Amino acid sequence: MTHDPLLRFREQFPSLARSTYLVSNSLGAMPRATRERLLEYADEWDGWGVRAWARGWWNMPLRVGDGLAPLIGAARGEVAMIPNVSAGQASIISALDYPPERDTIVTTELDFPSVRYVYDGLGARLGARVVAVPSDDGGLTVDSERMLAAIDERTRLVAISHVLFRSAYVMDVEAICERARAVGALVALDGYHAVGVLPVDVHALGVDFYLGGVLKWLCGGPGGAFLYARPGLDDSMVPTVTGWQAHAHPFAFEAEMEFATGAQRWLGGTPSIPALHAAIEGPRLLLEAGIGAVRAKSMRQTARLVELAEEHGFPVRAPLDPLRRGGTVALDVAHGYEVSQYLLARDIIVDFRPNAGIRVAPHFYTTDDELEVAMVAIHEALTTDGWREHTARTSIVT
Repeated sequence: MTHDPLLRFREQFPSLARSTYLVSNSLGAMPRATRERLLEYADEWDGWGVRAWARGWWNMPLRVGDGLAPLIGAARGEVAMIPNVSAGQASIISALDYPPERDTIVTTELDFPSVRYVYDGLGARLGARVVAVPSDDGGLTVDSERMLAAIDERTRLVAISHVLFRSAYVMDVEAICERARAVGALVALDGYHAVGVLPVDVHALGVDFYLGGVLKWLCGGPGGAFLYARPGLDDSMVPTVTGWQAHAHPFAFEAEMEFATGAQRWLGGTPSIPALHAAIEGPRLLLEAGIGAVRAKSMRQTARLVELAEEHGFPVRAPLDPLRRGGTVALDVAHGYEVSQYLLARDIIVDFRPNAGIRVAPHFYTTDDELEVAMVAIHEALTTDGWREHTARTSIVT
């Protein structure tokens, strides 16, 4: 077995002793110390009451943002924690105007539906023309040339995923940002499926906005998303989807909005303090592990998953080029939903997505043996008709 120094982090995640956890692309495992962070929140609320706001709660969206900023190559004061990426995209879209000569939002048909709803809803209501670049290979990738051709002098905003959620295809964001700059368009990247498993440097990219969350690869739980806005850009923008935390003097309770500067400008209403407590430990562990090492392991293990899938004859719905493959390998096997439920019943934690299949997502704490366990279980479910145990069951898609 390959020596794996990252396995020293396994002891930081108690649930790994109880299950084969291969779903960090959907919900990362909870760090051991997060329980103490949540107890810390309860103690602060109980012990300090309303005084907790002045003793640290109010500034948490920016302090927690500072903690994860190095994971995207940002500096202190450049990242704000927000409730979710949809809210962040709504704030960005609301800060732009859409005159006829510069009215287009370019996205893709393969972006996560939640943010597509924002573009098609709020964006269209504000006068934007939404152009969704299609996939020409059955929903696996978006052709780079077609993507670049869609970005022209009429484009106001390019709003796409860094890594596509179904197939884990890594978009050519360097070329896309370069093209957008050349025609005077802005770029907002959704990095939810990138940050924590891929190296990201927002300054090197020159991206205008970068959003993501701690829910998945960053092991920080739900309710903790983040928004980076390029310095020098944000202070000229006036989001109309906003809240009192974005005010320069929030406790003056002034009738008129006066926006704060920097990342605070992109905050909204009262923040979710429990979610911010939960969001601290996961990014800290990823920084300690080193994203370069995490990415190298991910590439090795996803390559092994592709190899095992080929051995078993499982169709792969993921890029075969390792440089274009994120942290997930989707297997489009027959009876995929039922097979995924078969695995879940045996504490092999995966998920299923329509038009993708069973998504298997190893992370820095995953052993090589766990990949074998999952693939054998899928084979078993199919060859023994074990998947039939789950044909009559319904559940929330995980």
